[in-house]
Parts: sequence; C-alpha cells; structure tokens
Amino acid sequence: MSTEGRTPHLDKLEAAIRNPKCKGDVAILEEALSLYREWVSAMKAVRSRGKKRVREMTALLNWYKDAVEIELLMKRGTDFIRRQKGQLKLDSSIMEEFLIHLIGPEIESAIGESRLIIGPRNAFMSLAFTPSGVADLIGRPSVTLKTKDQDFVIGVNVHFKFSSSPEFPEKRTVSGSFTLAVLAVECKVNLDKTMYQEAAGTASRLKMGCPVSRYFVLAEYLDMQPEDCRLTDIDL
Repeated sequence: MSTEGRTPHLDKLEAAIRNPKCKGDVAILEEALSLYREWVSAMKAVRSRGKKRVREMTALLNWYKDAVEIELLMKRGTDFIRRQKGQLKLDSSIMEEFLIHLIGPEIESAIGESRLIIGPRNAFMSLAFTPSGVADLIGRPSVTLKTKDQDFVIGVNVHFKFSSSPEFPEKRTVSGSFTLAVLAVECKVNLDKTMYQEAAGTASRLKMGCPVSRYFVLAEYLDMQPEDCRLTDIDL
C-alpha cells in the first residue's frame, strides 16, 4: 500500500504554521495540531465494523471539525485565516484524511495488495495516440496522457510501454505510468452549480478511461438547488 499523500490535512496544518502570512495564527494552529494528533489516535483506536464503525468515525470527525473550524479558526483566528482557510485547505483536507482512516486496515488487508493506492492522487482520465503525420507511425509513438487531481482515490499504479517495433528499441519506444482510480471522491465544503457541472464532467471522463470506476462527490453545504445525480455519471 502506498503511503504517499496519506496525511493531507496534517500536511496543510504544518504548511500553514510555516507560512509567514499565518504568523498571527501560529498559536491556534499549534493547538489544532495537538487536536489533530488526538483525533488520529482516537480514529486508530476504533475497532468496530460496518455501520457502527461509520457512526463512531463520523462522531469523531464532527468533534474534530467543530473544534478546529469553529472554536479555533472562526472564533479565535485572524481575519486572514478566516478568509483564506479555503485556499489553505485547512477545512476541506480534513475530509480527505478522514476517508483514508475510514477505509480501515481490515479492508486494506482484505484486498490483500500492498501496492494499493489510497488517498489524494493525480489520477488517470484518458490516453490517446496523437501522431502528427504518417511518418510518426514508424517512429516513437506520440502519446497524450490526461490526468486530474482527485481528493481521494482507491487504485493502483499502472506502467506502460508502447513501441512501433516488437523489439522496443529506445528511439521507437515511449513509456510512462499513471494512477488508475477505480474509486474517486471529490470533497467540497460547499457545492455550487459550476462545481457540480465540473464534477459531472470529471465523472464522465473518468469512466471513459475506466468504465468500472465509481465517482462520488461529498459536499458539506449545497449552494444550489438539489439535482438528480442519476442524470449524470456521478454515483452519489
């Protein structure tokens, strides 16, 4: 299992503490860091499964979010931190890291694959061959790979090598790799019409590249009239 990107919220907290623009909020950010360690320790201590696990983990999520976002950032933070918490991803990254812990080690072990990718990742959308002319067909293949940052994925790294020759000589071979997400989640503090349409487009492109994939949107606040996701490729 890849450990890269497994602490997105911790990374944002530590980056904010180092940010010179947040010097007036270092004290409350360090308090948040202390609460973060308590939160992670509590989540790791949860041993229940199924719906009970979801309820217990969600209760811990709500406790931590209220403590950090309301009691620290909103009530005691400077004007800068209150305005910029979205840009600094101090709030949305909480959900990203929560999803990693929600999966739980028993699910990872049940899948039984140490190379599994779990967490935020730049993931595969599409791959196309784009030769500029007939002459390019006998040289190194021209490959256009499109990816997109996803807030949370479950997937694997896929490596590829294409050549116009069966011997795969270096001058006629192109190689690379990407993360293939079989599940992707977009985390939004608030979701408006534009964000919703963008998410719908992302879901369609993701499933064109991997038809069995699932794409979910988790939003805390809805800044639009509710729409039926069944009319899009969004799964929730």
